[in-house]
Amino acid sequence: MKERISILVVLLLVLTSCQKKQEPITVSPEEYHKSVDKVIEVMIHDIFSPPVASRIFAYPNIAAYEIIAKNNEQYKSLAGQVHGLESIPEPKTEEAINYEMAALVAHMDLSRKLIFSEERVTEFRDSLYNLWTSKNEPLFNASKAYGLEVADFIAAWMDKDNYKQTRTMPKFTVNTEEPSRWQPTPPAYMSGLEPHWSRIRPFAIDSAAQFKPIPPPDFSMDKDSQFFKEVMEVYEVRKSMINKGDKSDEIAIAQFWDCNPYVSVTRGHLMFATKKITPGAHWIGITKIACRKDNADFAKTVYAYTKTSIAIADGFISCWDEKYRSNLIRPETVINEYIDDSWEPVLQTPPFPEYTSGHSVVSGAASTALTDIFGDDFSFDDDTEIPYGLPVRSFKSFRQAADEAAISRMYGGIHYRAAIEVGVKQGRDLGKFIVDKLDMTRG
Repeated sequence: MKERISILVVLLLVLTSCQKKQEPITVSPEEYHKSVDKVIEVMIHDIFSPPVASRIFAYPNIAAYEIIAKNNEQYKSLAGQVHGLESIPEPKTEEAINYEMAALVAHMDLSRKLIFSEERVTEFRDSLYNLWTSKNEPLFNASKAYGLEVADFIAAWMDKDNYKQTRTMPKFTVNTEEPSRWQPTPPAYMSGLEPHWSRIRPFAIDSAAQFKPIPPPDFSMDKDSQFFKEVMEVYEVRKSMINKGDKSDEIAIAQFWDCNPYVSVTRGHLMFATKKITPGAHWIGITKIACRKDNADFAKTVYAYTKTSIAIADGFISCWDEKYRSNLIRPETVINEYIDDSWEPVLQTPPFPEYTSGHSVVSGAASTALTDIFGDDFSFDDDTEIPYGLPVRSFKSFRQAADEAAISRMYGGIHYRAAIEVGVKQGRDLGKFIVDKLDMTRG
């Protein structure tokens, strides 16, 4: 009898030890920031172009946001507000779901579908999966299943945006007969980047041409023409910077906002690339800075990333529509051919037409979205470029940062004034349209 009691006691102890206590799980905004940072890290490694990078930001953020909006009364779904998006499915399980966890799962899963070096995101994802499993496996499994289901749903919508079709479209044909047309620039003389990007389905704007800017000044090397005056302005600004020395504020501004993901460097017979973030990634970094300063909770953090990434993505579609319409020659080509064959810009000229300035458009759009979220006079210290050896720059508002990003293209020697001023207006008009159109919050 005593032996039976002892066996029962042992069995009871074994069963009790196997019933692990399930802990509540809190998913922090920092974990979402880390997920976004990991994607940016991979995008730099994989060298995605600025337009393609903007697409990689937008879809995973939308997937996460739609899950948050499903269970948070402060936020409204984007279904029916962005082109082609329908309501995400309801959870199939009756088990409890942590919607923040599901949102982060969706963000990581969809990000993995959009990059090449998946293993880098997988490692980060698995570390979170192991942590969540150890705390509350039933809750994790239910949340993960829903996050993956929504990621697949958004991926199916994403696949209809014409991106795959643009991969098979012909390369850009360079027109060498007209002096106003864009020509490939040194040192790599790369062909025109993403000439069909205007065919990508936009998110919120009605069409790629909705914010079609005024045409650039007519090409003319007549000294009284507006175009020639703008060419000479770029030339003279560079000369002035040389006279001031390498530590001029203009050079610091140009380098801070360079954001060229692929800079070709030649050493003898060897050519290699230095990798950096894209313009969109810089503004995604500013979004992180703003969220942290604001102490934004998880839901507001996802909301901020989502609205800003939509503005950035539509900004690139709008800008690229004009770039390959006007197909305007870059300052470097004009100055080397007509004025000074030894002249070089501060920044390496990107491989696509000049008008309008992509960084100006995107900065105008992103800053408008961020202003709507955080306010007009939201000061911040921008440390986005520290990993690339550049110091922090401080701004009193998102608008001021956008203005500096825009003029940096003049200091860098890669844009004329018209592309900068018209471009930032194009971006702000587009950003305002998105802010007015997308009804994402209640109250």
